[in-house]
Amino acid sequence: MINWLTRPLFFIVLLCATSLAHAASGDERIQQFFTEVKSLRADFEQTVTDSKGKIIQDAKGTFVLQRPGKFRWDYRAPYPQLIVADGRKLWIYDPDLEQVTVKQLDSVLGGTPAQLLSGARFPQQDFTVISLGTRNALDWVELTPKASEKDFEKVQLGFDQRDLRMMTITDNFGNTTHLKFNNLQRNPSIEASAFVFTPPKGVDVIGE
Repeated sequence: MINWLTRPLFFIVLLCATSLAHAASGDERIQQFFTEVKSLRADFEQTVTDSKGKIIQDAKGTFVLQRPGKFRWDYRAPYPQLIVADGRKLWIYDPDLEQVTVKQLDSVLGGTPAQLLSGARFPQQDFTVISLGTRNALDWVELTPKASEKDFEKVQLGFDQRDLRMMTITDNFGNTTHLKFNNLQRNPSIEASAFVFTPPKGVDVIGE
């Protein structure tokens, strides 16, 4: 099973579609996310590259989220996987392996990119936020964790004049997860059942 930290949970978990002024600072853009965005729905395309730039994973699927602490990532390709946070627990279901991993949400989100999206804390409490300027027609903001023992080095968010379009997460091994977001809906109504997960009968359940 691939370590869940390399999946877009960390990554997804940062998703935001805010109406942002082109010249806004990094702090202002992140602050506006917390003010305006309560729920999101989008398609995602994910590519993971190693420290030499070689592609080691391609994936795509859909996600929904609702603050605070609820999200659902459905991987459709290259193989199915489901990641659900219900506000208390994080569930990771691999149908091909017939295996479910469950963790307490607070124990895995503290000080992570996921916390930036789903938590109630302002990101400046856990991250240093800076503006990187414009690259490839997008305005980029970088967040680095203040705690040194985290599993990633930095997160970068790429905005057009309105919405978040790309995200990159670089881990401590030099691998980079690239996420591109399409068909993004800001503050849609989401059924509560989207964040409910019950392990199917017969699967192995690992964890809390």
